[in-house]
Amino acid sequence: QVQLVESGGGLVQPGGSLRLSCAASGRTFSITDMEWYRQVLGKQRELVAIITSSGITNYADAVKGRFTISRDYDKNTLYLQMSSLKPEDTAVYFCVAHSRYVDYWGQGTQVTVSS
Repeated sequence: QVQLVESGGGLVQPGGSLRLSCAASGRTFSITDMEWYRQVLGKQRELVAIITSSGITNYADAVKGRFTISRDYDKNTLYLQMSSLKPEDTAVYFCVAHSRYVDYWGQGTQVTVSS
């Protein structure tokens, strides 16, 4: 089993920055790719960014150039650096860890972008 705990969400003004963290514990050696998703109430979850086990990253068009996903293997932590935030980035952000047979989800952290 892998446990994921997100943190770093909050209220930020448009144009501001936040860094989300996702701390992994348990069988972390089984984790391969990791992702950030986000969800607005009443809408489908949206893939925001992915980082593979080899460090390859990819982003949704809506966040390219503004968000950066990274991973610290020593700390077993996934990050999402978000800058130039817009009101439409408001959502609950989830981290996901993939292993060979199971996908693990965190509980989510709320990000609200508003003046």
